[in-house]
Amino acid sequence: MEEAILIDLFSLPAILQNNIQGLLCNTLETIEKCSSIPAPFVYVMCCQVQGSERKGEQDSLLPALRDFQSLKKRLEVVRALTTAAALYTIKQRLDEKDISTIKIILPTLRKELMKVYIDHLFTPVYQFEFEDLQVPSDCNNLQITEPQSEGQTLSTQDVALIQSEIQMYLESLPSLKGELTILKSSLIPDDIFLHGFTTRTGGISYIPALSSCNLFSSSKRRDPQVVVKENLRRLANAAGFNPETFHRVKTDHANAVYIMGKTEPDSYDGIVTDQKGVTIAAPGADCIPVLFADPVRKACGAAHSGWKGTLLGVSMATVNAMVSEYGCNVKDILVVLGPSVGPCCYKLPHESAKEFHRIDPKCVRHFDSATPYIDIRRATRILLESGGILPENIQDDSVTDQNQNITFCTACHPEKFYSHFRDGTNFGTQIGFISIKD
Repeated sequence: MEEAILIDLFSLPAILQNNIQGLLCNTLETIEKCSSIPAPFVYVMCCQVQGSERKGEQDSLLPALRDFQSLKKRLEVVRALTTAAALYTIKQRLDEKDISTIKIILPTLRKELMKVYIDHLFTPVYQFEFEDLQVPSDCNNLQITEPQSEGQTLSTQDVALIQSEIQMYLESLPSLKGELTILKSSLIPDDIFLHGFTTRTGGISYIPALSSCNLFSSSKRRDPQVVVKENLRRLANAAGFNPETFHRVKTDHANAVYIMGKTEPDSYDGIVTDQKGVTIAAPGADCIPVLFADPVRKACGAAHSGWKGTLLGVSMATVNAMVSEYGCNVKDILVVLGPSVGPCCYKLPHESAKEFHRIDPKCVRHFDSATPYIDIRRATRILLESGGILPENIQDDSVTDQNQNITFCTACHPEKFYSHFRDGTNFGTQIGFISIKD
C-alpha cells in the first residue's frame, strides 16, 4: 500500500480552475474512505502565482481541507512556481520520512509529463503508482478532451524543456554545509596540472548520509543523477574544468585501466590520458582515490583503489599504462593518495588480512584477531615503490605536516568526508580529479 499520496493540481485545464476546491474535496473524500489507519501522508501540489501572497493562496484551499480530520497533520499543500520546484520540495518531505511508495493522483493529460519529472528527480528506490484525477459530478458535462492518448511519449522538445526547468531550479538552490572545498597536493605542479580531492561540503544533496557534495548516483540511493550533475557543475566552476569533458572511472574493484582515446571497457578502476582539457577522476568513500602525474611527458592518471584493487595492483597497472602508452619514465611519475579509510578504522576478515600481511606485516594490526586492522595506504606505497616509483614521489599519510597532509581518514572525519565503512549502504562519494592544463 502507498505510504504517501500526491495530488497534482499544478496545471489543471482552464475549465477546471474555478472548481479546484471541488476537485480537491472529491479526491480527499475518496482517500479518507479508502485509506487504512493511520492515513497516508497526502501532498497537494499547486501552482504559485508569481508575486502573490502565500497566505492568501493557502486560504483559498482551506474550505476544501478543514473537513478531513483523519488526514489533518498528514496533509500539506505545496505551492511553487514550477513543477520541478514543487516536486523536489515534496521529495524532500518523502525523504525526511523515509517514504518510498507513492501514489500520484493527476489529470490524465499530465501523466506522461509527470513520468519525465520523476525519471529525472527520483531513483529506482521509489515506487510510483498513477491514478486519474476524478472530476466531481457537477463537472461531468465539461467534456474534457485529452491532447495525447494513453502511453504516447512526449516530444524531444518537451523533454528538453522539462530538463531545462529542472536544471534551472537546481542551479538556484543554495549550497549546504558550508563552502565547496578542494584539497590540493603540493607534489603535483599546478602550472601543468589542474587537480584536487573533494570534500563533502558545498553541494545541494540534502539527505544526511549524502549531504552535501555527493558525486555519485546509483539505483540503490536516493540522490538522483541530476543532483549529482549539479554538484559536479559547481565543483567544475570552483576548480576551473569543463564538466562536459569529465570522465570518471567505472569501478569494478579490480585492476583494468582505460586508455582514453581507445575503446572504453565496460568497467575499469584506472584511467590515463595525455589529452589537454580532459578531466579524469576516481571516486572514493573509504577506497583510495589515487592521482598520477608525469610533468615531463605531460600525462596523468587516476585510480580507484579499494582493498581488492590494492591487492590486484591497480595503482601499478595505472603507472604501467602511462609508461607503455605515453613513454613515461617511472621515476618521473608523481603519485598522490587522497582521503581514504585509515588503519585506525578499517578492518577485514582474517583471510583477507593474510594477503596484506604477505605484502608487509606492518600493513596489518592485531593480525591474530578475527578482523585485523588493515593499512591499504601502506600496501599501496610498498607496491608502488616495488614497481619503481621513487619514495619521495609518493604523497600519502606519511606526511606529518598537517598543513600539507591531504590523506585524511574518511571514517574519522564525518564533517569532511563520506565513508561507506562508517555510514553503511546509503553513503555519499567524493572524488580525486586531474587534468592537463591547456
